[in-house]
Amino acid sequence: MRWPHRPPGLRWPLHRPRSHGPVAWVDVAWAVFSVANLVAIVIFSQWETVPFHFIWISLTLLYGFRVWSTRPTAWVLAVVMVTTGAAISWDVYHGAQTLAELNEVPLMAAMFWLMVWHAQRRLAADNERGLVSEENARLLATQRRFLQDASHQLRTPITIALGHAELLASDLAGRTEARDIEVVVGELTRLRRLGERLLMIAASEDPDFLRPEPVALDRFTMEAFRKWMPTARRRWMLGHLDRVVVTADRERLGLAVDALLENAVRHTAEGEEIRLEVVRDRDGDTARMIVADGGAGILPAELDRIFDRFRSGSQLGGTRGTGLGLALVRAVARAHGGEVRVRSVPGQGSEFALVLPVCLPAPGPGAAAPGAELLGPPDSGRAVPPDALGAGSRAAYASGDPGPAGQGRTTVEEL
Repeated sequence: MRWPHRPPGLRWPLHRPRSHGPVAWVDVAWAVFSVANLVAIVIFSQWETVPFHFIWISLTLLYGFRVWSTRPTAWVLAVVMVTTGAAISWDVYHGAQTLAELNEVPLMAAMFWLMVWHAQRRLAADNERGLVSEENARLLATQRRFLQDASHQLRTPITIALGHAELLASDLAGRTEARDIEVVVGELTRLRRLGERLLMIAASEDPDFLRPEPVALDRFTMEAFRKWMPTARRRWMLGHLDRVVVTADRERLGLAVDALLENAVRHTAEGEEIRLEVVRDRDGDTARMIVADGGAGILPAELDRIFDRFRSGSQLGGTRGTGLGLALVRAVARAHGGEVRVRSVPGQGSEFALVLPVCLPAPGPGAAAPGAELLGPPDSGRAVPPDALGAGSRAAYASGDPGPAGQGRTTVEEL
């Protein structure tokens, strides 16, 4: 016999959970109830079918609560069959019932035994699933510890080797060997970054991973904008910066934003747009920190896998990454109780949204956020003052971007 969805093995389960104890009050109550119904079968012989079925129904309910192992279940079933059969036989002997009434005893016993069989198989499957879950949890914990230990142990020798390589690079400046040393420095830097991100991802499940504090996302976004603008010749733009305060780990959140901006820079060419934005959702419970770019975009087949470890877009050029940046972003977002979303159109760019829960109410007009300075009203575009740009402000200017497409945005373009 073949079923469309056949359970594994039509046999009695070999591994069964133990019963909940030898005798419980519910067992005693059922025994008293059954004896009373046996007496009723004998006394009220014309109505024997009612107490007879009461016995079998109560046995089924009792088994649902107790779930005995196979041997005591078989003994109980045998006792019920013998006693109910004997009571009905007494009625048949005295002519109160026909002999056909005895057929109900093996029929009820067969139905009960089939129920027991399915219940035992279900319990065995649940038990096996629990063992597999425990083993998976143990393997994941072992993997996490290995990543933490390996990343931590590799950090020191990589740092030492990188320091010596940088010294050699400075001594060999202008010579032919300097190019080879630069390759070594670049690979060691990449290896150090990979180790740091592996350690961060592995530690993201720990309870003490975060050190939360009030963070004003508009100020935080401006700081990231100011830090990254001088690093690449892109068309840097600021969108809406809504007044949003979240409870977050500033350092971990900064690493996630750096990974998103690094990804945007790597997958865009000179002069292409990179836009930062903070938008509070309509429900007021979450806010999105958006990093959008006008690069090559992501193929639809890769959207579901880009947050996996060691995954990089196959169609995108540029420098090689560690393949852990977006995995780090997802780990940090989940540690904060949020998520990361992505939208992308090949040839038009990508938009990553770091969604975070808003744990503090937004301050009123003119009020400052706890622990941070808020920048301007939420629904108006504004020019960025030169002193707000910090390092690199000499190589950039700020101007309002008029028109429908740029309404409510501040554009910072490189000269």
